[in-house]
Amino acid sequence: MPAVEALPLDALQTFLHDHVEPLEDALRTDGWPAVADDLAAVQRAVKARGWWCPQLPEAEGGMGLSLEDFARVSEVLGRSPLGHVAFNCQAPDAGNMELLAAHATPAQRERFLDPLVGGRLRSCFAMTEPEHAGSNPKHLSTTATPTDDGYRLRGHKWFTTGAHGAAFAIVMAVTHPDADDPYAWASMLLVPMDANGVEHVQRLPIMGERGAGWLSHSELRFHDVVVPPAHVLGPPGRGFALAQERLGPGRIHHCMRWIGICERAFAMMCERAATRVVRDGETLSQQQSFQHAVAECRASIDAARLLVLNAAQTIARDGARAARTDISTIKFFVADVLHRVLDEAIQAHGAYGLTDDTLLSFWYRHERGASIYDGPSEVHKNVVARRILRTYE
Repeated sequence: MPAVEALPLDALQTFLHDHVEPLEDALRTDGWPAVADDLAAVQRAVKARGWWCPQLPEAEGGMGLSLEDFARVSEVLGRSPLGHVAFNCQAPDAGNMELLAAHATPAQRERFLDPLVGGRLRSCFAMTEPEHAGSNPKHLSTTATPTDDGYRLRGHKWFTTGAHGAAFAIVMAVTHPDADDPYAWASMLLVPMDANGVEHVQRLPIMGERGAGWLSHSELRFHDVVVPPAHVLGPPGRGFALAQERLGPGRIHHCMRWIGICERAFAMMCERAATRVVRDGETLSQQQSFQHAVAECRASIDAARLLVLNAAQTIARDGARAARTDISTIKFFVADVLHRVLDEAIQAHGAYGLTDDTLLSFWYRHERGASIYDGPSEVHKNVVARRILRTYE
C-alpha cells in the first residue's frame, strides 16, 4: 500500500478544483440531474488516472489504500459535495462495496458488487424505521419470514439515503426473532429495488428540499417481497455484526469528509472577512472577535483531524471493536466542529451566507444530520463516558 507521503493529494486537489468544483453551481441551483452527464465524464477521467474507488483493495478494482491513507484522500474530496461521487467512494455505496467485498458470494459479487464498483449502478442501505429510535437499531419491525422459496420481507423504512434511483438495497430485517441474543435477530438481505412489492413511498423533504439521487433520503415499504436464500448477505442472523463492521470505517470516512468541508468553509470565511468592510474602512478580518473565531476554528479543525487519524490507526492495528471509544469520540467531536465552522462561516458572510449563492447554506442543510445519523451525539457521549467511568467504579 502506498505511504502517506506518496499519496497524490496535491494532484487530487488540483483535479477537484479544475474538473469537479465547476459543476457545483448547477448542483446548487438545479440539483443532481443537472450535473449527472458532466459528472459521468469526470468519473471517466478519474478512472483513467487510476484514482477510482480509493477505499477498495486493488484486487477489487480500487486504489488499495489503507484506512488512514483513504482518510486523507476523503478529506480532500470532502471539499466538494461532488468529490466522493466523482471517485465512486460516496456513502452509502462505499460502505456497501466494502461489505460485499468481504462477504458476498460469487453470484452476489457478479450481480451486485461488480456493477457497483464499476459505477454502473448505485445502492442504498435500509435500516432506520419510523416506528423506532434509530439510536437503538436492534429494535426493528421489518421482518423476513422463512418460506419455501426463501424469505417473505415485510416492513417500513425511512431515511434510506440514496434510494432514489438505486438499483438495490441492503435491508436489515428480523429473520431469527427467537434467538436468545437480540443482536442475532436480524440478517442483511440484498433486495433489487424493482422487485415486486418494493414501494418507494417518497423522497423525504429535508429542510425545504427533497433532493434527488444520492442527495436524497427516502421512505420505503416492503410488501411481501420474495427474497431468495441466495440474496442473504453473510451468515443469517449476523446482520448486526455486519452493520458494526460497516459503520466503524464508515465513520472515519464521514469524519474526514466533514473536515474537508470545514477546510473549504474556513477558507471561504477568511477570504470574505479580508474584503468585507464593516466600519470606517476596517475589514471584518481586523475585528478581534472575528480573529478569535478564526483561531478557535483553526485549532478545532486540526484537533479533529488528529483524532480521526488516530482512530484510523487504532482500527487498522487492533480492529474496530478495540477502537469503539475512539470511534464514538470522533463521531460527536467532529460533528460539533463541523457545525461550529459552518456557522462561523455563514456569520462572517452576513446575510449573503444565508443565500444559495455559496455552498454554505447547502452544507448547512445537508450536514446538520451529522449529529444524528450513525448514532446521535448524545448516545456516543454516553458510550465514551461510561467506558471512562467504568475504570473508576
